[in-house]
Amino acid sequence: MASLIQALLFIATIWTARWLWGVLSSRRVLNSIPGPRSPSFWTGNLKELYSFDGWDFHHELGQKYGGVVRIDGLLGAKQLYVFDPKSLHQILVKDQDIFFDEPDYMISGSRVSLGEGIFAALGEQHKRQRKMLNPVFSAAHLRQMVPIFFEVGKRLRGALESRVQDGPKELDMLLWVTRCATELVGQAGLGHSFDPLDTDEIPLYIRSVKQLQVTMFRMALAVRYILPWASTIGSPKFRRFIIGIVPWKNLHDTRDILDTLYSTALHIYNLKKAALEAGDEAVSAQIAKGKDIISILMKDNSNASSTERLSEDEIIGQLNTLVFAATDTTSSALSRTLHTLAQYPDVQEKLRQEIKSAQQEGADLSYDQLNSMVYLDAICRETLRLYPPLSFIPRITVKDVALTTSTPVTTLDGSTITEVPVPAGTEISVSILASNRNPAIWGPDSLEWKPERWLSTLPQSVADAHVPGIYSNLMSFSGGGRACIGFKFSQLEMKVVLCILVERFKFSLSDKDISWQMSSITVPSVDGTKPELPLKVELAA
Repeated sequence: MASLIQALLFIATIWTARWLWGVLSSRRVLNSIPGPRSPSFWTGNLKELYSFDGWDFHHELGQKYGGVVRIDGLLGAKQLYVFDPKSLHQILVKDQDIFFDEPDYMISGSRVSLGEGIFAALGEQHKRQRKMLNPVFSAAHLRQMVPIFFEVGKRLRGALESRVQDGPKELDMLLWVTRCATELVGQAGLGHSFDPLDTDEIPLYIRSVKQLQVTMFRMALAVRYILPWASTIGSPKFRRFIIGIVPWKNLHDTRDILDTLYSTALHIYNLKKAALEAGDEAVSAQIAKGKDIISILMKDNSNASSTERLSEDEIIGQLNTLVFAATDTTSSALSRTLHTLAQYPDVQEKLRQEIKSAQQEGADLSYDQLNSMVYLDAICRETLRLYPPLSFIPRITVKDVALTTSTPVTTLDGSTITEVPVPAGTEISVSILASNRNPAIWGPDSLEWKPERWLSTLPQSVADAHVPGIYSNLMSFSGGGRACIGFKFSQLEMKVVLCILVERFKFSLSDKDISWQMSSITVPSVDGTKPELPLKVELAA
C-alpha cells in the first residue's frame, strides 16, 4: 500500500508540474486576447461553459468578442473558444495533427464508457477503423435501410395512435423519439431489436442510453481533470473496487449504466458472430437479414488483411458507439424539430401537405423521394443550423502554433492580429453553435428559425466563409478527420420519422414551460428536472 501511495503522489506531482507550466505559458501568451470576465480564480469560466443553462454565456461569446475568444480554465489557465471559419479549418483539417484529435479526457471517457470504438481511437487506429466503417455508410447501403426505417416508424405511429384515438393527449415526445431512434439504429445498425414500441415499459438498455450523457455531464469537471490519469491506475478490478467505495451517486449510476451497455453489446456480438459462422441461411434469418451495419462490418472485417482487420474489442466497441452516436443526437434533433413545428403550425401544415403530395397510394416513400422533398430538407437543415445537438467540441494543442483568422483580432492593447500565438497544451472549445449562428456568415437574421432561407440562394458570405463542416456549410456534424461518419444515416432517420409523424399527427405546445438544457447533447426538460418534451398530440385532419 505504501508503494501505491508513493506512485500516486509521484504521478500527481508530475501532472501538477506540467499543468502549472502550461498555466503560466498560456497566461503570458493569450492574456491579450479579448474575453469575458472570470467569475472565479479556481474554476474560471468553466462552470458557465458547462452549465445546463449556459445559452446566454455562449451567446455572449458568439456575438461580442469575434471568432477567437479567450476564456479562463482552472486557476487562471487560458483557453480559447473558437468559431472563426479559417481557424476552424486549420484546427479540424489543415493542422489537425497539431490540434489534437481529442483531449485525453475525451479519449479516456470514450474508452471507459463505449470501449475501443471509433470515438476512442487515435491516429492510425482511427484511420483504420474509419476505413473499415466508411463503406457501410454508403448511399447503396442506406437505400437498403429505408424499408427498415419505415417499418420501425410505423410501430411508433401505431403506439401514438393508440394513445390519441379518443382525442388530443399530452405525450412525452422525447421519450418516444428516443425509443424509436434506438430501435432504428438497433435494427438497421446492429440487426437487433431493443424495443417493440407497443407498451409503456421502457427497456433497461434504452433507459441506460438515455441517462448516460446527462449523468456524465454532471461530472464534467471530474471527467475532464481526473479521469485521464485515474483510468491508468491499477487493474480494472482495482479501479472498480475504488469506484464502489467512493460515496458518489453519479459515479455509481454511471458504472451501472456502462455495465448494461457493455453486457448488451457483448451479447449482440456473440449472436452475430455465431450467425456468420453458421452461414448465409443463419444470417438471413436475423433481423435486417444481414444488411445491418455491424453484420456487413463483421463480414468485411473477416475478409480484410491482417494489417487492416479490427480486433474483437474494436468491433464490440463499435456497437455501443453506433447506438450512442445515433440515438442521443438524432432524438435531440427530432425533438427540437417537433417542438419548433409546434410553435409554427403554419410551417407544420405546409410540411404535412408536401408529405401527402409525395406519397403515392399509401406506398412508403423511396430513398430518392425522401431526398427530393425540398421543404422537409429545408426544415431539417435549418433546425440543425440553429439548434445543433452538440454545442461545442474540445481540442488541445500538442505544440506551439500560430492560429490564423479570417477576421483580424483586436487585442486588449488596441493592435490587430491575424495570427494568434497558441502555446502547447492550450485547450480549445470549437463552437458549433457560434459558427452556425455567426451573423457575418448567415446575415442579420442568423438567430431566427427560417426554413425558407434554404429554398433560395444563400448569401454569398456563406460560400465565401469556407466553413469546414461536412454538411451544408454547417458545423453540426463537425469536419475533418473526426467528422461524424454517420451523418447521412442520421439525416435519413430524421426524414423518415418526420414524414410518418407529421403526416398522421398534429403537434401543439403544452401548457408546461419547456427549456433546453446544454448537456453534452442538448435535451429538453420541464422545470430543469428530468429530460422530457411534453407536447399535445392529436390525429391530423
